[in-house]
Amino acid sequence: MKDVEGVQFLQWCLPRLRLRWPGYRKVRRQVYKRIQRRLETLRLSTVADYRRYLESHPEEWTVLDSLCWISISRFYRDKAVFEFLEQEVLPSLARQSLAEDESVLRCWSIGSAGGEEPYSLSLLWKLKLHAQFLTVRLVILATDIDEQAIARARRGYYSSGCLKDLPEEWRTQGFDRTAEEFQIKPEYREPVTFLVQDIREAVPTETFHLILCRYLPFTYFDASLQDKTLRCLVGMMRTGGALVIGKGETLPPGEFGLIPWSEEEGVYRRA
Repeated sequence: MKDVEGVQFLQWCLPRLRLRWPGYRKVRRQVYKRIQRRLETLRLSTVADYRRYLESHPEEWTVLDSLCWISISRFYRDKAVFEFLEQEVLPSLARQSLAEDESVLRCWSIGSAGGEEPYSLSLLWKLKLHAQFLTVRLVILATDIDEQAIARARRGYYSSGCLKDLPEEWRTQGFDRTAEEFQIKPEYREPVTFLVQDIREAVPTETFHLILCRYLPFTYFDASLQDKTLRCLVGMMRTGGALVIGKGETLPPGEFGLIPWSEEEGVYRRA
């Protein structure tokens, strides 16, 4: 697929999926490859043929939506963000929980891909903070739209490249080495529950002290869907709770009841 026709196709189809073209500029070739495989499966010759196919087969839009899922993740992605969580956010939330006579700190990792983000959070808590808050238990719900990604996360096996940003001691203490991979140890897997879920259609029933929603709605969703998603997230946050978005992402304009905790790191607090 030529880049010009690929760009034209994405600019045509993404708004119909309530997605935005700017979010796909840097990852568009991933989507091209998936669409090309889909054309081969359908025995279609060109993107124009696929466009006509979509117009006459409305059910195909669900397939196309799945071709646009982007899963890019690694352990400890954005080191400074995790350092800010360690030094400021999690201790503050833990103290708040203790003050409210609660023993569980609830976190939600959205778009968790293969589990790298929620497991990084589990490692951070166990290795750096648990000793300070022995009576507080961290519980993490990790959701993603991709069943295969969730299956990988539950297995908990990773290549060395996925762990390259982790502190050396975390790799040593947190993983068992196999012949070619690293498996995260059971004590770091135990706090994390994985669930296949599309944030556009469903959300958990509980509320959370910490929500990590990085590089998903505020990169790929259109403006109205970003607004809807953010209002939903804020409604699921405890008062004083934290929302973490991706570095370089911005929240949609409007009044949402959030105040910056660290705009540089993309961390906001519910007032």
